[in-house]
Amino acid sequence: MNESVPVARSVDHGFAKLMPDVDRDRAWLLTVDGAPQSYVDLDDPAHLEFEYARRLGHVLDVVAEPGAALDVVHLGGGALTLPRYVAVTRPGSRQNVVEADRGLLELVAEHLPLPEGARVELHAADAREWLENGPADSADVVVADVFGGSRVPAHLTSVAYVRAAARVLRDGGSYLVNLPDAAPFAFLRSQLATLGSVFEELVLIAEPGVLRGRRFGNAVLVAGNRPVDVAALARLTAGDAFPARVEHGAALRSFIGDARAVRDEDAVPSPEPPDGAFGIG
Repeated sequence: MNESVPVARSVDHGFAKLMPDVDRDRAWLLTVDGAPQSYVDLDDPAHLEFEYARRLGHVLDVVAEPGAALDVVHLGGGALTLPRYVAVTRPGSRQNVVEADRGLLELVAEHLPLPEGARVELHAADAREWLENGPADSADVVVADVFGGSRVPAHLTSVAYVRAAARVLRDGGSYLVNLPDAAPFAFLRSQLATLGSVFEELVLIAEPGVLRGRRFGNAVLVAGNRPVDVAALARLTAGDAFPARVEHGAALRSFIGDARAVRDEDAVPSPEPPDGAFGIG
Protein backbone atom coordinates (compact mmCIF):
# COMPACT_ATOMS: atom_id res chain seq x y z
CA MET A 1 0.00 0.00 0.00
CA ASN A 2 1.33 3.44 -0.91
CA GLU A 3 2.07 4.94 2.51
CA SER A 4 0.67 8.36 1.64
CA VAL A 5 -2.51 7.59 -0.29
CA PRO A 6 -5.88 7.52 1.48
CA VAL A 7 -8.24 4.65 0.72
CA ALA A 8 -12.02 5.10 0.56
CA ARG A 9 -14.55 2.34 0.01
CA SER A 10 -18.20 1.54 0.61
CA VAL A 11 -18.47 -1.27 3.17
CA ASP A 12 -21.55 -3.14 4.35
CA HIS A 13 -22.67 -0.54 6.90
CA GLY A 14 -21.36 2.76 5.58
CA PHE A 15 -18.51 4.49 3.78
CA ALA A 16 -15.04 3.77 5.17
CA LYS A 17 -11.87 5.84 4.79
CA LEU A 18 -8.31 4.97 5.74
CA MET A 19 -6.26 8.14 6.07
CA PRO A 20 -2.49 8.24 6.71
CA ASP A 21 -1.18 10.20 9.68
CA VAL A 22 1.29 12.78 8.37
CA ASP A 23 3.16 12.75 11.71
CA ARG A 24 3.72 9.00 12.09
CA ASP A 25 4.96 6.65 9.38
CA ARG A 26 2.62 3.72 8.71
CA ALA A 27 -0.06 5.07 11.06
CA TRP A 28 -3.66 5.22 9.88
CA LEU A 29 -7.00 6.63 10.94
CA LEU A 30 -10.14 4.68 10.05
CA THR A 31 -13.42 6.57 9.77
CA VAL A 32 -16.86 5.23 8.86
CA ASP A 33 -19.37 7.80 7.61
CA GLY A 34 -17.06 10.51 8.92
CA ALA A 35 -16.93 9.20 12.50
CA PRO A 36 -13.48 8.14 13.76
CA GLN A 37 -13.48 4.40 14.43
CA SER A 38 -9.87 3.37 14.96
CA TYR A 39 -6.26 4.54 14.86
CA VAL A 40 -3.47 2.06 14.16
CA ASP A 41 0.30 2.48 14.03
CA LEU A 42 1.60 -0.58 12.19
CA ASP A 43 5.16 0.05 13.41
CA ASP A 44 4.08 0.55 17.04
CA PRO A 45 0.91 -1.47 17.79
CA ALA A 46 1.21 -0.60 21.49
CA HIS A 47 0.54 3.07 20.64
CA LEU A 48 -3.11 3.85 21.47
CA GLU A 49 -4.09 7.24 20.10
CA PHE A 50 -7.73 7.55 21.17
CA GLU A 51 -8.32 8.23 24.87
CA TYR A 52 -11.01 5.56 25.25
CA ALA A 53 -8.70 3.01 23.60
CA ARG A 54 -5.94 3.96 26.05
CA ARG A 55 -8.35 3.37 28.94
CA LEU A 56 -9.35 -0.02 27.58
CA GLY A 57 -5.64 -0.76 27.16
CA HIS A 58 -4.99 0.20 30.79
CA VAL A 59 -7.67 -2.25 31.93
CA LEU A 60 -6.18 -4.97 29.73
CA ASP A 61 -2.84 -4.23 31.39
CA VAL A 62 -4.15 -4.81 34.94
CA VAL A 63 -6.63 -7.72 34.56
CA ALA A 64 -3.81 -10.28 34.72
CA GLU A 65 -0.10 -10.48 35.46
CA PRO A 66 1.94 -8.30 33.05
CA GLY A 67 2.76 -10.15 29.85
CA ALA A 68 0.60 -13.18 30.63
CA ALA A 69 -1.25 -14.53 27.60
CA LEU A 70 -5.03 -14.10 27.60
CA ASP A 71 -7.96 -15.43 25.62
CA VAL A 72 -9.82 -12.30 24.47
CA VAL A 73 -13.03 -11.74 22.53
CA HIS A 74 -13.37 -8.35 20.84
CA LEU A 75 -16.89 -7.30 19.87
CA GLY A 76 -16.47 -4.72 17.12
CA GLY A 77 -13.43 -4.91 14.89
CA GLY A 78 -12.60 -1.47 13.52
CA ALA A 79 -8.98 -1.50 12.42
CA LEU A 80 -8.12 -4.16 15.03
CA THR A 81 -6.36 -1.66 17.29
CA LEU A 82 -6.81 -3.52 20.58
CA PRO A 83 -6.18 -7.02 19.16
CA ARG A 84 -2.84 -5.68 17.88
CA TYR A 85 -2.16 -4.15 21.31
CA VAL A 86 -2.85 -7.43 23.13
CA ALA A 87 -0.75 -9.38 20.61
CA VAL A 88 2.35 -7.31 21.43
CA THR A 89 1.79 -6.69 25.16
CA ARG A 90 0.64 -10.25 25.91
CA PRO A 91 2.40 -12.52 23.39
CA GLY A 92 0.74 -15.86 22.78
CA SER A 93 -2.76 -14.56 23.49
CA ARG A 94 -5.58 -16.14 21.50
CA GLN A 95 -8.10 -13.62 20.23
CA ASN A 96 -11.43 -13.66 18.43
CA VAL A 97 -12.74 -10.53 16.72
CA VAL A 98 -16.48 -10.32 15.99
CA GLU A 99 -17.43 -7.62 13.47
CA ALA A 100 -20.81 -7.40 11.74
CA ASP A 101 -19.38 -5.56 8.72
CA ARG A 102 -17.63 -8.14 6.53
CA GLY A 103 -16.61 -5.45 4.03
CA LEU A 104 -14.84 -3.52 6.77
CA LEU A 105 -12.98 -6.64 7.91
CA GLU A 106 -11.85 -7.23 4.33
CA LEU A 107 -10.71 -3.62 3.90
CA VAL A 108 -8.62 -3.76 7.08
CA ALA A 109 -7.17 -7.18 6.28
CA GLU A 110 -6.15 -5.95 2.82
CA HIS A 111 -4.57 -2.63 3.75
CA LEU A 112 -3.61 -3.01 7.44
CA PRO A 113 -2.68 -6.69 7.74
CA LEU A 114 -2.07 -8.22 11.14
CA PRO A 115 1.55 -9.07 12.00
CA GLU A 116 2.85 -12.55 11.26
CA GLY A 117 2.09 -14.94 14.09
CA ALA A 118 -0.72 -12.93 15.67
CA ARG A 119 -3.26 -15.48 16.90
CA VAL A 120 -6.32 -13.46 15.89
CA GLU A 121 -9.38 -15.06 14.30
CA LEU A 122 -11.88 -12.81 12.49
CA HIS A 123 -15.62 -13.51 12.46
CA ALA A 124 -18.14 -11.62 10.32
CA ALA A 125 -21.11 -11.91 12.67
CA ASP A 126 -23.48 -10.04 14.94
CA ALA A 127 -21.92 -9.63 18.40
CA ARG A 128 -24.87 -10.93 20.39
CA GLU A 129 -25.53 -13.88 18.10
CA TRP A 130 -21.86 -14.86 18.32
CA LEU A 131 -21.91 -14.67 22.14
CA GLU A 132 -25.10 -16.71 22.35
CA ASN A 133 -23.63 -19.46 20.17
CA GLY A 134 -19.91 -19.20 20.93
CA PRO A 135 -17.92 -21.49 23.22
CA ALA A 136 -18.90 -21.14 26.90
CA ASP A 137 -16.26 -20.45 29.58
CA SER A 138 -13.67 -19.78 26.88
CA ALA A 139 -12.53 -16.15 27.37
CA ASP A 140 -10.60 -14.28 30.03
CA VAL A 141 -11.79 -10.92 28.69
CA VAL A 142 -14.63 -9.70 26.48
CA VAL A 143 -14.13 -6.20 25.05
CA ALA A 144 -17.23 -4.52 23.58
CA ASP A 145 -16.75 -1.51 21.30
CA VAL A 146 -19.68 -1.87 18.92
CA PHE A 147 -21.29 1.05 17.14
CA GLY A 148 -23.93 1.15 14.44
CA GLY A 149 -22.91 4.49 13.01
CA SER A 150 -22.24 6.57 16.12
CA ARG A 151 -24.59 4.70 18.46
CA VAL A 152 -24.39 1.45 20.41
CA PRO A 153 -27.16 -0.83 19.03
CA ALA A 154 -30.11 -1.43 21.37
CA HIS A 155 -29.83 -5.23 21.30
CA LEU A 156 -26.37 -4.94 22.89
CA THR A 157 -27.63 -3.11 25.99
CA SER A 158 -29.95 -5.57 27.78
CA VAL A 159 -29.60 -8.07 30.62
CA ALA A 160 -30.02 -10.93 28.15
CA TYR A 161 -27.07 -9.60 26.13
CA VAL A 162 -24.89 -9.21 29.25
CA ARG A 163 -25.76 -12.77 30.28
CA ALA A 164 -24.60 -13.95 26.86
CA ALA A 165 -21.28 -12.17 27.43
CA ALA A 166 -20.99 -13.68 30.92
CA ARG A 167 -21.64 -17.13 29.45
CA VAL A 168 -18.53 -16.84 27.25
CA LEU A 169 -16.35 -15.59 30.12
CA ARG A 170 -14.47 -17.91 32.45
CA ASP A 171 -14.82 -17.58 36.22
CA GLY A 172 -12.92 -14.45 37.20
CA GLY A 173 -13.11 -13.03 33.68
CA SER A 174 -13.68 -9.36 32.86
CA TYR A 175 -16.17 -7.60 30.60
CA LEU A 176 -15.06 -4.21 29.21
CA VAL A 177 -17.29 -1.84 27.27
CA ASN A 178 -16.93 1.60 25.69
CA LEU A 179 -20.14 3.65 25.95
CA PRO A 180 -20.99 7.25 24.99
CA ASP A 181 -23.29 9.51 27.00
CA ALA A 182 -23.77 12.95 28.56
CA ALA A 183 -25.51 14.32 31.65
CA PRO A 184 -27.94 13.34 33.11
CA PHE A 185 -26.48 9.94 32.10
CA ALA A 186 -29.75 8.01 31.76
CA PHE A 187 -28.11 5.58 29.32
CA LEU A 188 -24.86 5.14 31.24
CA ARG A 189 -26.61 4.65 34.58
CA SER A 190 -28.99 2.08 33.08
CA GLN A 191 -26.03 0.23 31.58
CA LEU A 192 -24.27 0.11 34.94
CA ALA A 193 -27.47 -1.22 36.53
CA THR A 194 -27.72 -3.81 33.75
CA LEU A 195 -24.13 -4.97 34.26
CA GLY A 196 -24.68 -4.98 38.04
CA SER A 197 -27.58 -7.41 37.64
CA VAL A 198 -25.15 -10.02 36.26
CA PHE A 199 -21.72 -9.12 37.70
CA GLU A 200 -20.65 -8.38 41.28
CA GLU A 201 -17.89 -5.85 40.62
CA LEU A 202 -18.20 -2.62 38.59
CA VAL A 203 -15.73 0.13 37.69
CA LEU A 204 -16.30 3.27 35.64
CA ILE A 205 -13.51 5.27 33.93
CA ALA A 206 -14.23 8.67 32.39
CA GLU A 207 -12.89 12.19 32.12
CA PRO A 208 -13.90 14.48 34.99
CA GLY A 209 -15.39 16.98 32.52
CA VAL A 210 -17.73 14.32 31.16
CA LEU A 211 -18.75 13.16 34.65
CA ARG A 212 -19.44 16.75 35.69
CA GLY A 213 -21.83 17.10 32.79
CA ARG A 214 -19.76 19.57 30.81
CA ARG A 215 -19.73 17.62 27.58
CA PHE A 216 -20.66 14.44 25.72
CA GLY A 217 -18.00 11.75 25.88
CA ASN A 218 -16.98 8.13 26.30
CA ALA A 219 -16.97 6.09 29.47
CA VAL A 220 -15.26 2.73 29.86
CA LEU A 221 -17.03 0.26 32.15
CA VAL A 222 -15.42 -2.83 33.66
CA ALA A 223 -17.53 -5.65 35.08
CA GLY A 224 -16.68 -9.01 36.59
CA ASN A 225 -16.97 -11.18 39.68
CA ARG A 226 -13.58 -10.39 41.15
CA PRO A 227 -12.15 -6.99 42.09
CA VAL A 228 -10.08 -5.02 39.59
CA ASP A 229 -6.83 -3.42 40.79
CA VAL A 230 -8.44 0.00 41.06
CA ALA A 231 -5.32 1.67 42.49
CA ALA A 232 -3.18 0.55 39.54
CA LEU A 233 -5.92 1.59 37.12
CA ALA A 234 -6.17 5.03 38.73
CA ARG A 235 -2.40 5.54 38.42
CA LEU A 236 -2.41 4.60 34.75
CA THR A 237 -5.41 6.74 33.80
CA ALA A 238 -4.10 9.71 35.78
CA GLY A 239 -0.92 9.67 33.68
CA ASP A 240 -2.71 10.15 30.37
CA ALA A 241 -2.72 13.40 28.39
CA PHE A 242 -6.42 13.66 29.30
CA PRO A 243 -6.55 12.17 32.80
CA ALA A 244 -9.59 10.15 33.80
CA ARG A 245 -11.34 9.38 37.06
CA VAL A 246 -11.86 5.81 38.23
CA GLU A 247 -15.12 5.32 40.14
CA HIS A 248 -16.17 2.19 42.05
CA GLY A 249 -17.82 1.08 45.27
CA ALA A 250 -20.10 3.46 47.14
CA ALA A 251 -19.45 6.42 44.82
CA LEU A 252 -20.44 4.34 41.81
CA ARG A 253 -23.54 2.97 43.55
CA SER A 254 -24.54 6.57 44.28
CA PHE A 255 -24.01 7.47 40.60
CA ILE A 256 -26.23 4.57 39.49
CA GLY A 257 -28.94 5.68 41.92
CA ASP A 258 -32.37 4.27 41.09
CA ALA A 259 -31.53 3.30 37.50
CA ARG A 260 -33.00 -0.03 36.44
CA ALA A 261 -31.53 -2.89 34.46
CA VAL A 262 -32.62 -2.91 30.80
CA ARG A 263 -34.86 -5.66 29.43
CA ASP A 264 -34.87 -6.52 25.73
CA GLU A 265 -38.32 -5.01 25.29
CA ASP A 266 -37.18 -1.68 26.79
CA ALA A 267 -33.74 -1.49 25.15
CA VAL A 268 -32.74 1.66 23.25
CA PRO A 269 -29.51 2.58 21.45
CA SER A 270 -27.01 4.94 23.06
CA PRO A 271 -27.83 8.64 22.60
CA GLU A 272 -27.06 10.40 19.35
CA PRO A 273 -23.86 12.43 19.76
CA PRO A 274 -24.24 16.18 19.30
CA ASP A 275 -23.05 17.58 15.98
CA GLY A 276 -19.26 17.67 15.88
CA ALA A 277 -18.76 15.51 18.97
CA PHE A 278 -16.77 12.87 17.12
CA GLY A 279 -16.85 13.90 13.48
CA ILE A 280 -13.79 14.16 11.28
CA GLY A 281 -13.03 14.42 7.56
